[in-house]
Amino acid sequence: MKIAFIDDFHSAYAKTAGVARLRREGEVTIFTKRVDSLQDLRGFDAIVATRERTKFNDAAFEQLPDVRVIAQTGNHAYHVDLASAERRGIVIGKATGGFCTAAGELAFGLMMAVMRQIPQVDGAMKEGEWPTPMTWVLRGKTLGIVGLGNIGRYVARVAQAFGMNVVAWGSRLTDERAAEVGARRCELDEVLRISDIVSIHATLSPQTRGLIDRARIASMKPTAYLINTARGPIVDEQALVDALSERRIAGAGLDVFDVEPLPPSHPLRGLTNVVLTAHLGWPTDEMYEQFAAAAADVLIAYKEGEDVPRFQSEH
Repeated sequence: MKIAFIDDFHSAYAKTAGVARLRREGEVTIFTKRVDSLQDLRGFDAIVATRERTKFNDAAFEQLPDVRVIAQTGNHAYHVDLASAERRGIVIGKATGGFCTAAGELAFGLMMAVMRQIPQVDGAMKEGEWPTPMTWVLRGKTLGIVGLGNIGRYVARVAQAFGMNVVAWGSRLTDERAAEVGARRCELDEVLRISDIVSIHATLSPQTRGLIDRARIASMKPTAYLINTARGPIVDEQALVDALSERRIAGAGLDVFDVEPLPPSHPLRGLTNVVLTAHLGWPTDEMYEQFAAAAADVLIAYKEGEDVPRFQSEH
């Protein structure tokens, strides 16, 4: 096989065990800068796509006549025209790499950053000041988790170490499943109403788009914080901006947005009660290792004629 790893902007794949395995199976080329034209990938019969950095629509596939299989890392294929791939006989293999504990870790980082005012104090210290605001701790607070899947369950377990009370909602969550990680299942509206911190860990779908709407944000405590390391469109962004601007909630920690990169003039950039990060949840040493291993599994199985877990069109 001739294999292309694309969009490795962190130059992270080269030393992974997964790439070492694939080098024994064929010729591996790693693109650490964005490919100027997909025609640069002519001659490769396999591509490893890093998350959703490159869109694969019908026009893109037209430029990739040699590609037979794409190992798509991550859990989503929003950016892939699956029907077009199917028509062209291109396999879109699932190289999920497991769930992203890094997003769960970042959620706690954002909680502490916004609640303890770490960015503001750091900035003032570097200007020669000595600010000593009263800040808020995690211990004893109620953490509301929206979406108790793998990442949400990880967050619930970590929250126990901080001495937090955990409530959770999920569309198919049961009392027993919540109790396994020390959480109490509540209806979504109750989670929003009683939580000191609401952390979003749901998957983006037609059902969850706009799930945290204006009314639900309005139901939050004025002392509450909202954390989102999942997907921007799960939260009504304009409603959140309004609530933060008017101090109807205490603050937010956001790693994901409706439009990414976040536009330079976006009103979130001007708010002092929000901590913003640039979708840092997944790009970590651990996730690149996991993605490379999963991609190797997919491509070696494909080469050997075995069944490959794949994203498939619903049409």
